[in-house]
Amino acid sequence: MKTPVHFYSEGLRLVGDLYRPDGIAPGERRAGIVLCHGYTGVKDLYLPDNARVLNEAGYVVLTFDYKGWGDSEGPRSRLAPYSRVADVQAALTFLGAQPDVDAERLGIYGTSYGGATVVWTAAIDARVKCTVSVVGIGNGARWMRSVRRPDEWHDLLERAARDRAKRAQEGTSELVAREGILLPDRQSAELAAAARRNNPAAVSQIPLEYVDETMQFNPEWVVDRIAPRPILFITTDDDRLVPPEESIALHARAGEPKKLVILEGYGHYEVYTDPAFTEVMAATLAWYRHHLPPRRV
Repeated sequence: MKTPVHFYSEGLRLVGDLYRPDGIAPGERRAGIVLCHGYTGVKDLYLPDNARVLNEAGYVVLTFDYKGWGDSEGPRSRLAPYSRVADVQAALTFLGAQPDVDAERLGIYGTSYGGATVVWTAAIDARVKCTVSVVGIGNGARWMRSVRRPDEWHDLLERAARDRAKRAQEGTSELVAREGILLPDRQSAELAAAARRNNPAAVSQIPLEYVDETMQFNPEWVVDRIAPRPILFITTDDDRLVPPEESIALHARAGEPKKLVILEGYGHYEVYTDPAFTEVMAATLAWYRHHLPPRRV
């Protein structure tokens, strides 16, 4: 059952949906999982499918929009990675306060840029007992450089420097076409475009400050701090938007218990649709059931 909810992060109202599984007995408390979408995603894009599968497995699930995205308050369409970490922590607090959720058994799941966000959150917040990072980013600058030709990279750095000065002098960042910064790959661009066409909350422009914010956000710096709590990394061998080397590098720096799953033959956005989606969720459920069962045993 889906229930609209709201909570607050750094004084701003965030909008979410709470998904409860069937069959929760009076007084029973289940493990809870917060789902985190990617850089320009919103809670109603892809994540309801994840919530459905996790509900069927017995988990209480929370999805939400970060500050400035969807119906949540805040500067519109800003990425603000460290602020997103604060949002996830607020989501954990809200989820743990629900009467049918066990606050001692909370997990997080993130995809794409959300896969980076959950790594940082788990590293600094011991309430996170189990983490799943799907096609995530480990080093922002390395990632953006890896998907560009040298001249494109230098052009981007020059644009970012000009915008940095503009923000300091005028207080605003230039809005640019989403595709000009995120460089959709030919392999899965149509899948992403089709999903966004059907979602009125999807955005077509983002602030250029995204570049500076992403270059300063490197979850691989802190991933080792998650251990001894478990973390699962899922990537694909043919991801041309967030290369698998990002998840591989995160896994290499993480402590035990950890696992790396590399799906074969899929691109970045294909992880949201079958057959790849079923493989992603099979690995996810196996990890959660082992390390964070929905009921106390």
